[in-house]
Amino acid sequence: MISHSFYTVEAWALRESALSLDVLPQSESVFALSNGHIGWRGNLDEGEPFGLPGTYLNGVHELHPLPYAEAGYGYPESGQTAINVTNGKIIRLLVNDEPFDLRYGKLHSHERVLDLRSGLLRRTCEWTSPAGGTVRVRSTRLVSFTQRAIAAVAYEVEPVDAEVRVVVQSELVANEQLPQTTKDPRVAAGLESPLIAEEDVASGMRLRLVHRTSRSGLRVATAADHVIHGPEPTRTSCESSGDVSRLTVTSVLAPGECLRIEKMISYGWSGVRSLPALRDQVDAALAGARSTGWEGLAHEQRRYLDEFWAGADVEVEGDGEIQQAVRFALFHVLQAGARAEKRAIPAKGLTGSGYDGHSFWDTEAFVLPLLTYTSPHAVQEALRWRHETLPAARDRATQLGLAGAAFPWRTIDGAECSAYWPAGTAAFHVNADIADAVVRYVSATGDTEFESEVGVDILVETARLWSSLGHHDHHGRFHIDGVTGPDEYSAVMDDNTYTNLMAQANLHAAADAVERHPQKAASHGVDDEESAAWRDAAEAMWVPYNKELGVHEQHSGFTGHQAWDFAGTGPDQYPLMLHFPYFDLYRRQVVKQADLVLAMYMRGDYFGAEQKARNFDYYEPLTVRDSSLSACCQAVIAAEVGHLHLAYDYLVEAALMDLEDLENNTRDGLHIASLAGTWMALVAGFGGMRHRGGSLEFAPRLPEKFSRLAFKLKVMGRCLQVEVKRSDVTYTLLEGESLTMRHHGELFTVPRGTSEIRRIPRLAPRPAPRQPQGREPNRSS
Repeated sequence: MISHSFYTVEAWALRESALSLDVLPQSESVFALSNGHIGWRGNLDEGEPFGLPGTYLNGVHELHPLPYAEAGYGYPESGQTAINVTNGKIIRLLVNDEPFDLRYGKLHSHERVLDLRSGLLRRTCEWTSPAGGTVRVRSTRLVSFTQRAIAAVAYEVEPVDAEVRVVVQSELVANEQLPQTTKDPRVAAGLESPLIAEEDVASGMRLRLVHRTSRSGLRVATAADHVIHGPEPTRTSCESSGDVSRLTVTSVLAPGECLRIEKMISYGWSGVRSLPALRDQVDAALAGARSTGWEGLAHEQRRYLDEFWAGADVEVEGDGEIQQAVRFALFHVLQAGARAEKRAIPAKGLTGSGYDGHSFWDTEAFVLPLLTYTSPHAVQEALRWRHETLPAARDRATQLGLAGAAFPWRTIDGAECSAYWPAGTAAFHVNADIADAVVRYVSATGDTEFESEVGVDILVETARLWSSLGHHDHHGRFHIDGVTGPDEYSAVMDDNTYTNLMAQANLHAAADAVERHPQKAASHGVDDEESAAWRDAAEAMWVPYNKELGVHEQHSGFTGHQAWDFAGTGPDQYPLMLHFPYFDLYRRQVVKQADLVLAMYMRGDYFGAEQKARNFDYYEPLTVRDSSLSACCQAVIAAEVGHLHLAYDYLVEAALMDLEDLENNTRDGLHIASLAGTWMALVAGFGGMRHRGGSLEFAPRLPEKFSRLAFKLKVMGRCLQVEVKRSDVTYTLLEGESLTMRHHGELFTVPRGTSEIRRIPRLAPRPAPRQPQGREPNRSS
């Protein structure tokens, strides 16, 4: 999309200078607004035309039967799908009785701007109706970071050259007709008109609708209030029915006059609260917003983002596209988690219905690392949600014949809802990813209260899972068999290296945590014998290695598999899982997404520098990147082992995943983990940042394209700025007490309020590895 002539490259905004219906669905995703609780796709104000209407409340979903050709023990019975809730964005306009529809009449200009500093989406257009009336329409919308139940729109219309009669219809609409997104008729039927009307109200300037879902048992309430500014006489009327509540505003506007409508919408949902209680909840939220006013909401939004950018901004000099992309990424990742508050962060955030609105391991492995160092409160809340789902995870482990807790592969409410068990149930590494996020958060924040209240519970239950899932062989080595690692083209294999190394860290972390919190350990019944068994399993963890090739195996036996025929695979046959049977993929050397390479980032302490280089060279020609989660990981390790040009190419791919719609599915929502991967590729890749065992380390190097890279981190109550140039790097402690860390292995301290400059050692050149034929990075410059 950025390469589309209608889009410009700007440091602090995403601007669309004209309307293209060809990319309308994609634009609805990139212009989406959210606060982690409410999500509004960037649909046009008048509702049509659209690609995919979307208004989402985090956690609101409906259940539907999961399709199985053959039933099996332990298969989840119900699927969960996020639903499109009541749409409060819609403001329809009639000009001299002609509907304002951009498909008719003449559109003279149309511009939309997503301002990343203010958090506002602005739209300006000029249109002449088929009957000849010309108007200028301006709208501004926000989803509030400070008042999480509130979204708002300011809508203005004015004549351009002659008097016009205008009618504006501000609506709440439930059960909008959606394009079919599933080929399974059972699922489609279960999600058609998912909201059952319970109450509709229209009185004065206020509107309200209350609905419930039939299967998941959730109640959703939406209310709206309005402030009208217009010439006399401007009249209003209202009406309501089960699925539509409408305020109609009529006025006659002469040139120079303007009709302005400020609309505030509040949302609430619950699985337990009564209709009167939920009604009162949204009315109260609306009263608070009305008291703040439109200008007050916009001011709060800017102040919130000013504070965020002060501790999170990434500056890139030498590449305007990447500068724009990383700020776009930071903004959308913040939107996905800022006010989620004990709810999941879905793979698409609240920008679209892709992946049915499910949360995966992406959250803990990709999204939470970024938020840990930029918005740590959001991380605490995301992990508290995992903690609240522990009962369901314990039940799932019991069902599978395991101890501890087995967190789901994909879910909305904490119950497993993946219908394909080799890539779902068998992907146990999600449990270690969650544990890793707990350890990282506590290490970065020093939040020992959280560790005691939440962290120990998660670490103990996941350690118990690994202890029961794995086994010691007759040599005493600890194996974890029959699992699926991050690479979904190698399923149900023994001793996946990523899984084993992450489980090893999980077991050590759990043993350490129960030592620090003996009373909490006692409440779980953890004794010295059990924690010692965890340490024994961790120390004896088997990591497969091919001595002949001198590389670690992705899983036991991987390097002995037959090589995939890349030369015989055409470009139209990717992604492979859509053109070849999984059975064929599972028994070949072909990698969907970084797996062992990701292990070298997440558990870099296990591998030596030369070993990382050999491993990277071996797996690079096998990795086809049929997943948006791959390029950012490959960028990090490519940078670490010295392939800076290749690392840059992978950075570009991750950064432009949605802005260029590289996987042709941005219409379904943004790839939140790939957006977070943009930050990862810059900060962990070219910034060389690692945080291990409480130690902060940097090994920065710039690609040729960059002249400067600067980023900020929040760590242990401090704010650190790292500024990387060609030959040196400056570490500045902006806030907090002195900080000791490493630069390319050298230990040094930055005193409070000062800077330290370190030279960057020269890099020995290495021959670049090749990629699978036809799967080179999407942009190699």
